[in-house]
Amino acid sequence: MTRLHFRQQATLVLAAASLAVAIAAPTFGQGVLVDVRPGHQFRLPRPIWPPQPEPRPSSYKIESLEVNARLADTTARLQVSQTFKNTGSGQLEACFVFPLPYDGAIDQLTLLVNGKEYAAKLLSKEEARKRYEEIVRTNRDPALLEWVGTAMFQTSVFPIPAGESRTVTLRYTQLCRRSHGLTDFIFPLSTAKFTDGTLDKLSVRISIESPADIKNVYSPSHDVEIDRSDDEDRRAVVTFDAKKTIPTEDFRLFYDTGKKQVAASVVSYRPDKDEDGYFLLLATPQIKTPEDDEDERTAKTVIFVVDRSGSMSGEKMDQAKEALKFVLNNLRKGDTFNIVAYDSEIETFRPELEKFYDETRSAATGFVNGLFAGGSTNIGGALDRALGMLKDDDRPTYVIFLTDGLPTVGETGEAAIVKHASQNNNVRARLFPFGVGYDVNSRLLDRLARENHGQSEYVRPEEDIEDSVSKLYRRIGAPVMTDVQLAVDVEDAKESDGPTVTRVYPSGKFDLFAGDQAVLVGRYRTPGDAKVKLTGTVGGEEHQFDFPAELVAESDDDTNAFVAKLWATRRVGEIIDELDLKGRNEELVKELVDLATEHGILTPYTSFLADENSPVQDQASLYRGAEVRLRVLNEAEGDYGFRQREAKAAYQLAHRPAAAASGGLGGASLSSAAGEPLADESRDRFYESRGRGVAYYDAVQDKQVVSANCIVVGRKTLFRRGEQWVDSSVTEEEQKAAKKIERYSREYFDLVERHGKHVAQYLAIEEPVCVKLDGQVYAW
Repeated sequence: MTRLHFRQQATLVLAAASLAVAIAAPTFGQGVLVDVRPGHQFRLPRPIWPPQPEPRPSSYKIESLEVNARLADTTARLQVSQTFKNTGSGQLEACFVFPLPYDGAIDQLTLLVNGKEYAAKLLSKEEARKRYEEIVRTNRDPALLEWVGTAMFQTSVFPIPAGESRTVTLRYTQLCRRSHGLTDFIFPLSTAKFTDGTLDKLSVRISIESPADIKNVYSPSHDVEIDRSDDEDRRAVVTFDAKKTIPTEDFRLFYDTGKKQVAASVVSYRPDKDEDGYFLLLATPQIKTPEDDEDERTAKTVIFVVDRSGSMSGEKMDQAKEALKFVLNNLRKGDTFNIVAYDSEIETFRPELEKFYDETRSAATGFVNGLFAGGSTNIGGALDRALGMLKDDDRPTYVIFLTDGLPTVGETGEAAIVKHASQNNNVRARLFPFGVGYDVNSRLLDRLARENHGQSEYVRPEEDIEDSVSKLYRRIGAPVMTDVQLAVDVEDAKESDGPTVTRVYPSGKFDLFAGDQAVLVGRYRTPGDAKVKLTGTVGGEEHQFDFPAELVAESDDDTNAFVAKLWATRRVGEIIDELDLKGRNEELVKELVDLATEHGILTPYTSFLADENSPVQDQASLYRGAEVRLRVLNEAEGDYGFRQREAKAAYQLAHRPAAAASGGLGGASLSSAAGEPLADESRDRFYESRGRGVAYYDAVQDKQVVSANCIVVGRKTLFRRGEQWVDSSVTEEEQKAAKKIERYSREYFDLVERHGKHVAQYLAIEEPVCVKLDGQVYAW
């Protein structure tokens, strides 16, 4: 069995987009310290930037958090170690408070403080609600209201002297939820946002063990490493590590098992029964790679089209050669291939496609070694030559096209080059253009990819060409099922209802590769028990795989709200692509703005919404503002055009919802798109917004920007207007007529009792809030 070690794709979208709060039923394990000295008012610590020079009377910092879990079937065995440091000026008399998972299904609890076992008292949901309310009322701090609706454990009191640290260790067993074979594990990392400064070290390690083959493994919340190197496909290790971080969302992981050659699972979410629902489909083929059985694998065709014009001289040419050699060394028996090198002239390794074996690989390597840079750039001619070789439409075909410049010889018109390439592509080959550096026509590359069933890739000047090409080839090198189509049938559905699913992304046919996982999102109209059908080609023959699914009529809570956010993220990418490649469309501009206000997905074209003075309640003004900013898509060349299309692709390819400001590329660290610390102004905004600030990518300045004037809580987006956070769905008239609730009053806590966790997450916001709940607008 070949060892596979791959990273779940995160892409730039996680730094080029906004806050995703995947609200999930809280699970047990991560808690907070509460100072219980009589007559002493204690507020949970928050990150403050810059750090205060003097210690506060009562505060603590979480120095490290380490989570180790072992999942087998629906049982999770965990050990959680969390080190707290007293950063206040006096001794803390602390008790450890933490919520229970789901309905309190835990067992074998052990709690240690610096190795000494402490007793813990179990409180029912009602008892816990009263205790949360008591703490909130006493300390005038709404933070703990986030956990209303769950039972909790509370330890006996233990001291932490000023300046000293204590390590709290929990060992316990809990049951995970399971639906249609998909196991759902949630760990409440977000409670660690209550800390004085950043969490120095965060480590999560989850081992999944199963008597059946493990198929889909997916985290909608974090950019995890997934190691599937077990010889029997029955063990996987999921890890996530971060330093100097402030977690703002809970850790969530799905996995399933199965015996079929292809496995698929569906998660659905429908917050409004009168609106179309959202669904997520995970599909994974058998993990075994071509090395396991040469006779069963699918043979493919690969053509590498490489730019050797003068601008490619030096390091770029060396890297391109290494990328070519990587592809050659990873072709397999039965594959066919060729190399097309171009400047003003076009040269091929062989006149026609060549069968792959050791001798042809050796000859092709010699051809690569002899390449040198010089001359102009005949992009159109090179693509025509490459695509003209393709005759066999029975096998999957991939064209890797690399360029670092503009077409200067032969056909130079953007539209004509795309038209000729599409006409010559008679076998539905997938074209993957690689734009190297800022001098490319990025819009041309996107058009080529769109019309030829592929996806553009962009390599920044400081990035390595070989790394980028090898990353793509590792994913597409072993096709298992090609030209896959999705169909969904719902029991008792009427033909008059129209298609069950719509607006599925990625759209059209797709391929499944060994070691890879397809993540599809879409909308559905008709709820009910459904049959999901995946139809495609396996080994030259058509196959169909059927899977059961449930499309809910109306969701009970926001546990799966991340599905809507992921769909909206990809839809934003598709809208920008349509506007970029097809031009102005008033309806699409409106939809782009509506998605930004509803889901908190800010882009370079809607970032003005984060301006405190932006007229969020004047839609016509917002549409005009977005239309003006979208004119920059006319920039087809240069660094600005490059960065816009790089960001657009990131939205289109997102594998998880757009991340929080604290997410950067990792989903839980306070960093920029490139993994560098945020600039001071963005860091200020991050802390000002309590870690909830929406992050978006500024393509002009090429950096991640954090807004302190836009946050996402649950399924709602709120904008700061003056001193108040206002629900984006609230009109100006409704805001003026809102029912006033005095904070910490009986009426305030009655809202919690009536609505539970749904309203508690908004009550937990410290600043004044105006929000619509079940048709009624409240303000406090």
